[in-house]
Amino acid sequence: MNRSDIQPLPGGILTNRQLEWFHHASLPEWGYQEEQTDTFAVLHPVQECAGEVYPLYVVFHSAGHDVYSAVGCTWQKGNHDIYHAPENMYALYLDCRQHPNDWWWGGNSALEVIDPGRGGVEKQPVENRIIATIKWVFEHYPIDRERVYAVGNSMGGSGALGIALCRGDIFAAIKANVPAGVRHAADRCCLDTPVPEGFSIPDPPIVIDYSAQNDNWSTGHSVLYKGMREKKYALMGFWGNFGHANNNACIYEVNDLSHSFDIASVRRTDPYPVFTSADTDDVIPWAEDGSIQSETAGQVNAYFRWGQAVEGADCVSIPLRLLSSDEWSSRVTFPVKAAADVTLRRLQTCHFAPGSRIAWEFADESGLVTADEHGLVTVPQLTIEVTEKLLTLRTVRE
Repeated sequence: MNRSDIQPLPGGILTNRQLEWFHHASLPEWGYQEEQTDTFAVLHPVQECAGEVYPLYVVFHSAGHDVYSAVGCTWQKGNHDIYHAPENMYALYLDCRQHPNDWWWGGNSALEVIDPGRGGVEKQPVENRIIATIKWVFEHYPIDRERVYAVGNSMGGSGALGIALCRGDIFAAIKANVPAGVRHAADRCCLDTPVPEGFSIPDPPIVIDYSAQNDNWSTGHSVLYKGMREKKYALMGFWGNFGHANNNACIYEVNDLSHSFDIASVRRTDPYPVFTSADTDDVIPWAEDGSIQSETAGQVNAYFRWGQAVEGADCVSIPLRLLSSDEWSSRVTFPVKAAADVTLRRLQTCHFAPGSRIAWEFADESGLVTADEHGLVTVPQLTIEVTEKLLTLRTVRE
């Protein structure tokens, strides 16, 4: 995106933070059939220090909003809380309402007729525009590129998943509030469809999804849960009968674990563990046939935590533990131990060859596993406790 294409609009101060508005024309490489114009907003941190870099909070609005009204929600606590950027972050507010073809951020919704043209792995013009806008913000503001987070409500939750899940080279984590469909993300990441020859995505962002089984817009969520589990992508899922809620207090009354994980703790190039098949997971309410299996609140992977990994050329160590009641107050009784399969992703200097034998150690446990065809290593059914224990993986030299 050229600086000449960006025209500043009158800004001001919003909740003690500098707010800037920008207007720009589309670029040919984005793929629009006709030239279009767009608006986005940049909200500054409350306090800025010269020489410092700051996380970026990328906001995708819902179908009931546009970029202007999404920014306006931040005046009032409880009004689409996920739009409210943390005080120590920059925030980028995007728009997809101005152009009909941009609607649903380029993907398909949960309830409307599926448009085959929006399926598959090819990006729509709006998706190209969004990524270009984020890169422009990188160039013009002191952004910590290790800490870029995609967030959204309803249609925006669907868009955040669809645009960010396949861009682990940009985003560290995603937080989706009652996303109105997961088809967009499933298509772009081939969660339930054949993978085209030569297609791949970077190790994806960690996903936090909180949705409601009494919300029709959450239809099809089984695709997300199944696809993320099978591909060993990191998902923390929360649900309950809180409807299509966007108010944290209302959600907390039903499931008080929904915000127990801080996405700001995730850095884009830090290795992280993926937990699957945990014995502490609740039954996912969305069945593959579209029916609801459970009316109660629940979670997947809510209790797992980890520390900073240490890597060598052929080995990696990472501390694993469970969330404790000292860290988060809840009506739920926290487990003191949990068994789960553990897969490490986003390794930076340690790379395991496909098919190689890997020795693992976890406190007084040890064993051998084989790296899969992608070089991913999964240790089955580790018993993780509140007390931190170190998992170490090392290539076995023949």
